[in-house]
Formats: sequence, C-alpha cells, structure tokens
Amino acid sequence: MRDVMKLNLESRNFRLFGPDETASNRLQAVYSVTPKMWEAELRPDDENLSHDGRVMEVLSEHLCQGWLEGYLLTGRHGLFSCYSHRRLNIQPACQVVEDYARTDRVAELPADLPCVAAGPQRILTPGSWLHRSRDKQESRNCARALAPDANTLLSVTDRCLRSRNYVNVIVAGKQQDWQWLNMDAAIQHCTAGAGIWHWAGNDDGDPDVVMACAGDVPTLETLAAVSILRRNLPDLKVRVVNVVDLMTLQSASEHPHGLDDDSFDALFTTNKPVIFAYHGYPWLIHRLTYRPRNHDNIHVRGYKEEGTTTTPFDMAVLNQIDRFQLALDAVRRVPRLKSIGDRATQLLQDTLRRHREYVTAYGRDLPEVRDWKWDL
Repeated sequence: MRDVMKLNLESRNFRLFGPDETASNRLQAVYSVTPKMWEAELRPDDENLSHDGRVMEVLSEHLCQGWLEGYLLTGRHGLFSCYSHRRLNIQPACQVVEDYARTDRVAELPADLPCVAAGPQRILTPGSWLHRSRDKQESRNCARALAPDANTLLSVTDRCLRSRNYVNVIVAGKQQDWQWLNMDAAIQHCTAGAGIWHWAGNDDGDPDVVMACAGDVPTLETLAAVSILRRNLPDLKVRVVNVVDLMTLQSASEHPHGLDDDSFDALFTTNKPVIFAYHGYPWLIHRLTYRPRNHDNIHVRGYKEEGTTTTPFDMAVLNQIDRFQLALDAVRRVPRLKSIGDRATQLLQDTLRRHREYVTAYGRDLPEVRDWKWDL
C-alpha cells in the first residue's frame, strides 16, 4: 500500500479510506509517503496529519464509504480498510455498497472498489454483508477473495487494484502467520481462483476424501487436520483444495469467475466426501455449490456465531472448525473407515477434552497446537 500510494502521489489518483484504523490494520507504512488529511489547525505535537494528506480517516464507516464512492465516480481509485469487529457500524456502509454495485451494473459507471476487512478475530466474517441475498445483476460485478497467506494476499490485492467494474472484497488477518506458497505459486493459484495443493495431499488423482478450505484460519486448521489423518491413517488418500476466489464455486453461467462443470468436478470429484472449512457462514458455500453433481457430499464447517475473549484456536474449537473436528468429519464420512471410526472418534474427542481443560487452566493453547508445523 505504501508503494501504491507512492506511485500515485504525483498524479493524485489514489486515496486510502478507513474509520480511524490505518495503523491498527497494519497499513501505517503509507504514512512514510503521505499523512492523513486534516482540515483543522495543525499543532506541533500532531502526528501524521497534513492539509494535503491522502489518507482519509473518520470514525464513521458509512461516511468513509460515501467518500470512497464519490472519489471513484470521478475516475480515480481508492481502498477502504475496515476492522472486522465493527459489525454493527459496518452494516449501514455495506448496504450502501450493495446499492452502489446495483447502480454500477445498471448504469455501467466506472468502478474500482477494493475493500479490505482486516481483523484479529479471524473466525468472524469481515465483510459478511456480501453474504446477503442479491440477484444475478448485482452479484456478477462483485468478487470476494480470502487469502490463505501473505503471498496470495499480495497477488490478490494487485489483481483487485488493477480491476475495473468490480466491487472487490479481500478478507485477511493482520497478524503474522503461515506462508504456504512462494510468490510464483501464489500468483498462479490466485489467477486460477481455486486449485489442488498437491504438495499437501497424497491422492494420486483418486482421493478417498477432499479436504477443502477458504480463508487463513480454515487453511491452517485443514492442513493440520490433513497431517493428523496422514500420520494416523497413511492408507487414506487425501486431496487438499484451497479456494481463494469464492466466486469460482458458482456456475460459469452465474458469474464470470465461475468454474464449468468439468473443472469443478476435477477439483471436488463427483462422488467423494468433501470436508469444506470456510471463514464465514457455512450456508454460503452450500448456496454457491448447489448445482454441481457432488453437492450432497459437500459438508461445510464455518462460523457459527460462537466465541468470546479466548485463544485463537479455542475460537476455532467453539465454532467446530478446528483440526480435530475436521479430521473427525473425514473419518466419519469415508465409508471404508467405519471399522475404525469409534476408535478414531474417541481419540479425537479425548484431545478436544484435553484442550478444553488446558485452555481453561492456563489461558493458552496446547503445546502441540502452539508448536505445530507442517513437516510431511
């Protein structure tokens, strides 16, 4: 964002908007290029304020959204960064976005609206307003991306900032996290929108189960679940599918990013169980995947409105999207594992009980969770 601001500083063609959260959302590097816009008196102890700043901050999400839309309609460009927990405040602004998308579709107005929703409580749904029902006219010029790591976030943001006639929503955490793909692989993966992570699976083209994921925490928990399955059930053939662009899950006839039937089947199969860990509400995945042949075998874990101030992993457990419950889902859904199902179920449930006792006693996650590494 610093470099984008720098490249557009002379042309005065780009602004960053947000409700007093630029530094909180870890975008403060832009201040090395331009401060915040400030129209009142400047004092010696003011920080990052200027009468000519390119960062627009005020504690009103819908006002920031209105500023951005007016700015875009002049032919210029901008980004709206917002923290996920402002759900009560962000909803009015999000309704404005829906109206803007509808107007843009009808009038073919210029649109370049990348929105970043960044928040530490990643199991929550930043930008959850895009889950709301909308007709085909509105949805075709909207795209939603969930970056599983930093390199895919860079690639997704680059694509969104270069796009036209789209309302782009990027969902990302703001803490340091795992890095799964190198830059070239991330660009290739983001260009496709969804793909098989061959390095994580062992299916050789014919899986027993598909472990799918969308979002940073779901990706982490899915890969941890896969490591549990592969270590304890080495004969189980597991395929890992990661989805960056949610719109790829729709039919190609419904969205320009959508997969055709053959491409969808090549990822998710036509008859094997799919355990899908998703960053937001589970029903959205079911809606997007309603038409494919394997819809009845897609089982989604996602945000269930559970949680409080606790550890990141415990939030996943409370919403039943953690590695142990994902592994348990896989064991239960693969028919040939029924003979060992009770033993595996007992083992995983015992681990969850041990987690609950540990996090209650110490206020942090189990060492095997904190220190977990992908090493298959």
